[in-house]
Amino acid sequence: MAIPLPPVRTIRDFYAFEQHVVTCRRQRGLAMIPQWYEIPAFYFSNPHTVIGDGDLVIPPKGTQELDFELEIAAVVGKEAANLPADDRAMDCLLGFTIYNDWSARDLQRQEMAIGLGPAKGKDFANALGPHVVPFSELRDRYRDGRLDLAMEASVNGQSISRGNAATMYWTWPQILAHASRDSRLMPGDVIGSGTVGGGCILELTPEAVGGWLKPGDVVTLEIERLGRLRNQVVEAST
Repeated sequence: MAIPLPPVRTIRDFYAFEQHVVTCRRQRGLAMIPQWYEIPAFYFSNPHTVIGDGDLVIPPKGTQELDFELEIAAVVGKEAANLPADDRAMDCLLGFTIYNDWSARDLQRQEMAIGLGPAKGKDFANALGPHVVPFSELRDRYRDGRLDLAMEASVNGQSISRGNAATMYWTWPQILAHASRDSRLMPGDVIGSGTVGGGCILELTPEAVGGWLKPGDVVTLEIERLGRLRNQVVEAST
């Protein structure tokens, strides 16, 4: 049975899909770095900008490169610290939900050139929902630390991206162990997977999909067994 999303305490968004990382780095003329294979890296995002299914997305003022990111996210249900990198780590979870890590790529590119970030490029909208599906109801799709669930993104009803959560390089137990190492996970913490391969305009290229997102566009993310998460873009606030 689906559960409403609890109040979100923190958001840790990982970078777990190799295809996404390799492709985005190649587009910037960068080779893959060996450190990515050593730890499951993540960044902290803003829990105060969480929106839900049907909510409007107000992009940052001045951005010309608004993007979506097709992700799956785990929601913590029990306090935990220093979890093992095996299936026992999954016991801390309430369940899984859909995550759209909205991104202003031009702002992100500017600040990450400095060597920090993403920050303002992802500070305006974190869409989660439409609900949380308990992990107990997904165990039949759980194999080798990953969930075998089809993923799809559509813009204005046109499918532009398909993937599968099973293609994660890093496993959920590895991610949870790293997130909780020398730290503490609390109920309501959200753990994002990062973008599935081909799961954003940046990776697909705006030329191939008709450009960056604009006011009026409706983005729908769908993950098998988790439902649909739909949001519409509106004009930036003045």
